[in-house]
Amino acid sequence: MSTAISPTAYNYKVVRQFAIMTVVWGILGMGLGVFIASQLVWPELNFGLEWTTFGRLRPLHTNLVIFAFGGCALFGTSYYVVQRTCQTRLISDSLAAFTFWGWQAVIVGAIITLPLGYTTTKEYAELEWPLAILLAIVWVAYGMVFFGTITKRKTKHIYVGNWFYGAFIVVTAMLHIVNHASLPVSFFKSYSAYAGATDAMIQWWYGHNAVGFFLTTGFLGMMYYFVPKQAERPIYSYRLSIVHFWALITLYIWAGPHHLHYTALPDWAQSLGMAMSIILLAPSWGGMINGMMTLSGAWHKLRTDPILRFLVVSLAFYGMSTFEGPMMAIKTVNALSHYTDWTIGHVHAGALGWVAMITIGSMYHMIPKIYGQKQMYSVSLINVHFWLATIGTVLYIASMWVNGITQGLMWRAINEDGTLTYSFVEALQASHPGFIVRALGGAIFASGMLFMAYNVWRTVRASNPVEAEAASQIAVVGAH
Repeated sequence: MSTAISPTAYNYKVVRQFAIMTVVWGILGMGLGVFIASQLVWPELNFGLEWTTFGRLRPLHTNLVIFAFGGCALFGTSYYVVQRTCQTRLISDSLAAFTFWGWQAVIVGAIITLPLGYTTTKEYAELEWPLAILLAIVWVAYGMVFFGTITKRKTKHIYVGNWFYGAFIVVTAMLHIVNHASLPVSFFKSYSAYAGATDAMIQWWYGHNAVGFFLTTGFLGMMYYFVPKQAERPIYSYRLSIVHFWALITLYIWAGPHHLHYTALPDWAQSLGMAMSIILLAPSWGGMINGMMTLSGAWHKLRTDPILRFLVVSLAFYGMSTFEGPMMAIKTVNALSHYTDWTIGHVHAGALGWVAMITIGSMYHMIPKIYGQKQMYSVSLINVHFWLATIGTVLYIASMWVNGITQGLMWRAINEDGTLTYSFVEALQASHPGFIVRALGGAIFASGMLFMAYNVWRTVRASNPVEAEAASQIAVVGAH
């Protein structure tokens, strides 16, 4: 192997921008989540205003945590990983900069329009058509940067993490464009191109795969790079990672109908969604096992490395929530769980436990490297953050499990004469303690992000601009 060194620098500027905004949007999105959770405990927090009601702010919360926090993390880490694994600079600095500023513009648009009530009413696809078009343009530019960089790679091999990032980019574009097909009637109002049950089916094909590709496949790209790097071990089984990839993207796209059990959707479509959801357990757990087993010979590092702890616990939550999802897709289980807080608990087991924790761990690994530092300012603060995140997640999901099963049982209880045993208000009253614990768990989790912000700020402040630039002048190894 020859080591012909090229002076080509990686573009770390755009990675830094996305990394910082990941932390900023994480605090704002999670803080808003705690606020609306508190509204369910203290309804007076609506302040009697239409713009601050739960119905207006809840879509903003989901957009901020999924697309602002999660999206910035995916952009930043994918740009970092694709450069380092392909040993080449991003194909276009100006296009990469456009994706950063364009993405922030979409988020600001959401912050303005959603509290004002401008919404398509579609879950995770609430943004009206002008913002949806801007999002599509930014996303196409993202694809051009990512795949363009892969085409000019210096390595023969395309690392598996890039396959996951690539699938996430392609499928998210397809989902967004198809589901957002609509007829605009004014600048802030449009009507879906689909009607009735077809509209519902396309929405949940989109909605579930926003979870499947945006919140799973993209973050698995993150997992396949940052877990081996932080553990300083090769991925346990490269062959399993390829099987995991093809099985996951083949099956996930079919699972959407499980959101529409006992609705006007044809029964065969519901059953197909249920069957695919159950089969999906296999590749999901294959990926979790591959990540976990990467620590073979490195488990002792968990005692001293809180970053690795974040990454490993995220895999544990990934395994748990990908077991829970297929179970909840079974029609008889769904009859109890659907429309209850159990669903909210399941979503947050994935969102807090898997998505946020893998993101936080990856950021703690990446940020010192893009700022020319050996490590984060404080390892002990990372440790504090880990425990706040873990305790907050457990409180959140446990309270929602209890609430969900309580609600499901109360709603289906009937008297001998066939009338309902409990009113809806009685079920709401029984849920109140769970709402309190949920708000507390969310507040504990969100407080950890403040420790992260301080730690990142001190790390960035300590970085020498010259050293930071030198960090991006990583020598690119040439011919192998």
